[in-house]
Amino acid sequence: MNGTATPQAKRYAAEIVRRLDRAYPSARCSLGHVSPLELLVATILSAQCTDQRVNLVTKDLFRKYSSAADYAETPIAELEKAIQSTGFFRNKAKNIQQCCQRLVNEHGGLVPRDMETLVGLPGIGRKTANVILGTAFGIASGVVVDTHVARLSRRLGLTRHKDPAKIEQDLMSVLPKEKWIAFSHQLILHGRGTCAARKPRCDECVLGDVCPRMGVET
Repeated sequence: MNGTATPQAKRYAAEIVRRLDRAYPSARCSLGHVSPLELLVATILSAQCTDQRVNLVTKDLFRKYSSAADYAETPIAELEKAIQSTGFFRNKAKNIQQCCQRLVNEHGGLVPRDMETLVGLPGIGRKTANVILGTAFGIASGVVVDTHVARLSRRLGLTRHKDPAKIEQDLMSVLPKEKWIAFSHQLILHGRGTCAARKPRCDECVLGDVCPRMGVET
């Protein structure tokens, strides 16, 4: 696919959506947060790190830092120490602090609600912006493409691409806009629980009879 979907492709995607809706009716972001700022910080920390580890770190982090100003003004070494176990902590600490400084100086300490402004902030790419807009604000700006979504989208034949931007365009072309947010959460849960990278449990899969199993060794 190239971002322009055929009616057949849309019907196939609709069937996948129906089945995932039944299997994962309550799917949501697994990063713990109670505010857009907390989600922004957690999403930056989640790069090359498990959500479980991020949630362990943010449990204490969010008690200590409750505003963008807190992150903006804290000594960088202190922030690095607090997030060290998430990996790549120096770069993550720099991005969080610089991002929060921009939030304080340009946005009244609040997280923006539009894609263009978000991706202009340090440490925020399109995937992170989609997470924030979809989960914190309920704004369907696109489809979050993480490693699970990328892998399962190819396996299901929804895309042939490996580039996240191209995968997102293919998914946006076949999925109804009102499903963009939930679809990613559902695929992530499905990838973790059933459709593993090396040994997918196809016999137990709710999509087993319609999935083309692209790339699955038989």
